[in-house]
Amino acid sequence: MSDIKESAVNKTTIPAQEVVFSLYKSEDKVYARSVSGLYNRWRWVMVWATQLFFYGVPWLQWDGRQAMLFDLEAKRFYIFGLIFHPQDLIYLSFLLIVSALALFLFTAVAGRLWCGYTCPQTVYTEIYMWMETKIEGDRIARMRLDDSKWTLNKISRKSLKQFAWITFGLWTGVTFVGYFSPIRELVPAIVEWQLGGWETFWICFYGFATYGNAGYMREQVCKYMCPYARFQSAMFDGDTMTVTYDEARGEPRGSRSKKVEENANGLGSCIDCSICVQVCPTGIDIRNGLQYECIGCGACIDACDDVMDKMGYAKGLIKYTTQNGLDNHWSRQQIWRRLLRPRVLIYTAILVALTVGMVVSLYFKPDFRLDVLRDRAMLARYTDAGKIENVYNLKLENDTESPRDYSLKVVGLPDLDVHIADNNNEPFKGLKPFETRNVIVELQLPDGVTSAGSHKIYFEMTDIESKDTVKEKSVFIVPSN
Repeated sequence: MSDIKESAVNKTTIPAQEVVFSLYKSEDKVYARSVSGLYNRWRWVMVWATQLFFYGVPWLQWDGRQAMLFDLEAKRFYIFGLIFHPQDLIYLSFLLIVSALALFLFTAVAGRLWCGYTCPQTVYTEIYMWMETKIEGDRIARMRLDDSKWTLNKISRKSLKQFAWITFGLWTGVTFVGYFSPIRELVPAIVEWQLGGWETFWICFYGFATYGNAGYMREQVCKYMCPYARFQSAMFDGDTMTVTYDEARGEPRGSRSKKVEENANGLGSCIDCSICVQVCPTGIDIRNGLQYECIGCGACIDACDDVMDKMGYAKGLIKYTTQNGLDNHWSRQQIWRRLLRPRVLIYTAILVALTVGMVVSLYFKPDFRLDVLRDRAMLARYTDAGKIENVYNLKLENDTESPRDYSLKVVGLPDLDVHIADNNNEPFKGLKPFETRNVIVELQLPDGVTSAGSHKIYFEMTDIESKDTVKEKSVFIVPSN
């Protein structure tokens, strides 16, 4: 008992310390420096190519309609000469699988090519940075402008930049909606203030997303929001081409005069100018090794090669190469030979097979549909003439943009008679564009021709003009006596 009292007296209360965990890491704004060179030119080639396609295609016409239009209201998707319906969802699945495999293949071969050159985040960030540079000046000028007091010059430049950013973002939103609502009708509706509610919402939403992501969030999207940055390492190996700093050649780094030899005073080739960091759109130092934030744009390669030229040193201190090639001092030919490794060949084979299969399937895709449903109310019955009769409901659909005539034939059993239970004597002719027509068909078979049970039959509908044929399987029921 005394021990308990003594323990209670000697016990001291230690106040709990509050620990705060921050879920957001505040970082300095990245002021990317302008750069010129081979990879910068390729980036701008891809900017022009992707944006000419995105902004130009909605204005193209095809047979009197918009060439590419995803008409959600009519549930039809036009892609130049191809017309898809919700039933063609399998093609979207194929497209997604092919895109994923292409991403895996390109990543295994050359790292984050998609991120560095064609990702919308990269492309629009490049465009917004170009507008910012034209209005506010180069890297140093932008830094000084942001640090300066609010003057008329600063207000005017900032306002002009915001106007350019918002205008470009809204036009991007208009173009995006133009893929779902005919853009030649959408633009006049905007001018006349007759835009619908949903169209207004998506224009503002997509425009705001472009403005916010490319104008402000920029590298934060690549570093914290993009899932690809997190799992890309699973597709890398020692023979993947990545942007790499040649540490053996560059270290120890140190500043020096142009008159000093490349490896004088025990220094490596890196003069520690940090220009490779200044041009990086995500603000990383490639000299610290490959990092998930690196989008593989090659800006640091262009910057470093330019510095090496000015110093009179050999280019390639930062370059596209593989880790195995760098460690083993392989030549360019040896590195390229290692690119054709098993995983790359497997990705390529699967990608080619799926692509060819999809193209062939699209080529032979019929322009009409036939669905056959049996009459569930009665499996079979005898007619007054003593024949066995089965009734079917045929759903015909003309998926073309012109009237079509079709013919019907039923095969699978001998002596089948086809009767149309419709006042229209030619229900398979004159189907209007995108018309769906239901036709009741009665099949009659003389009694005793075949045994009792279920027998396979095939409905064959043929386009009289193109001679294409669609075959649908069904069954003919012969009752037992």
